Amino acid sequence: MEDSAVTARLSQLMLQSLENLMSTNPYLEGNFAPVEDELTAFDLEVTGELPKELDGRFLRIGPNPLEADPKSHHWFLGSGMAHGLRLRDGKAEWFRSRFVRDDKVVAAKDWPPVPGPAGALQLGEGIANTNIMSHEGKTLALVEAGNLPVELDYELETVARCDFDGTLPGGLSAHPHLDPDTGELHSAVYSPLWNHIQYVVIGTDNRVRKTVDVPVPGQPMVHDCMITKNYFILLDLPVILDFEVAEAGYGLPYKWHPEYGARVGLLPREGSAEDVTWHEVEPCYVFHPMNGYEDEQGRVVLDVIRHHKMFDQDRLGPGEGVSTLDRWTIDPKVTRVHEQRLDDMSQEFPRLDERLTGKPYRYGYTAGLGADVSLGGIKKHDLLNGSSYLHNEGDHRVFMEPVFVPRSADAAEDDGWILAYVYDKTTDKSDVVVIEAQDFDSGPIATVHLPRRVPFGFHGNWSAG
Repeated sequence: MEDSAVTARLSQLMLQSLENLMSTNPYLEGNFAPVEDELTAFDLEVTGELPKELDGRFLRIGPNPLEADPKSHHWFLGSGMAHGLRLRDGKAEWFRSRFVRDDKVVAAKDWPPVPGPAGALQLGEGIANTNIMSHEGKTLALVEAGNLPVELDYELETVARCDFDGTLPGGLSAHPHLDPDTGELHSAVYSPLWNHIQYVVIGTDNRVRKTVDVPVPGQPMVHDCMITKNYFILLDLPVILDFEVAEAGYGLPYKWHPEYGARVGLLPREGSAEDVTWHEVEPCYVFHPMNGYEDEQGRVVLDVIRHHKMFDQDRLGPGEGVSTLDRWTIDPKVTRVHEQRLDDMSQEFPRLDERLTGKPYRYGYTAGLGADVSLGGIKKHDLLNGSSYLHNEGDHRVFMEPVFVPRSADAAEDDGWILAYVYDKTTDKSDVVVIEAQDFDSGPIATVHLPRRVPFGFHGNWSAG
């Protein structure tokens, strides 16, 4: 072959390699990849012994895109798929995976349209893919950025989009927080169409009781929030709507802008937007607080998973370095937040005994966060004495978000179990493990073997009964 032909062929091969590289997307491969269909399985195999006190459903949700462009697909996007494991009388009765129906799903599957209100702020054809929870008899699939929740039945079939009997003025967030004393849900709602964050309170009658629109200088991405006894906590952080990113064709048009600044807002729970006090922190991003509470001096203590930046260079997912467990202490009379590092291991998906949401607490639980979502295991934090414990079942066992379930309604904090979905790389299937919370670094007391893998997703909850 002549030199010119060799050069041409090498150029062609290099171009093909570049095209192949550009056509790959880590969030569409391995256990990020969607599963093709819905699934129902009964009488699942269990290793060990399931506690008979566990009577309910362990729910989980994540994206399961029907089709996606690898060059622009973001992990946070795509139609949702809900997964649920039913436990009762020491048995794993059933496991179900169901699409959370949106306009794209029903069109592709030739299913009937999704009932319920359309929603003024609906984006992404009405997807709901980020969190799943039960509230006052409703099972809700949730997402952020102004979309309505989608109500599911007990077996995870889509019922309808939900606007709480017409009382929800916009959408809802992925992270409502339940006040354990009042039974109300508190949420921070944002939309790319708004220059405010909306504080929404949903009562035990499944109707919106209160909304407050808090103006902000830009259009920030607000994934989560927190409550304390007297305050609703707002996060106004420098990941904001970016039209250049949108024009470039990326699915999630938000970008790191440190010049925007970073601040925490304290809104009195029965106050108005004019009552908010703002408190500055170093530029960073927080998807998830672990908890917040007020100390004896009246300061707000907020434990958060802190990312030093987010969506700066990575347009496809949260791949901007380590995320640490930090404590922010906020004096309502001081404009600057005191920041303290609690644990420098990279981690995410913080949870606690949610009977203590908004109150002083001792224990929290996190999953590792690395290049493949998890570092393998999960971690328990004793925030009183600063110690921690790891539960790890080998590099081939990748844990997702740990969820605490108390042994009984009046059990002490940390007296119960940790439940988690786990992906096993050797079998390409998933399990659900049950761990004694007070014997955290020992092996699971029970492992439920699922018939196939559950893709890496985001959040879930235990729903009793």
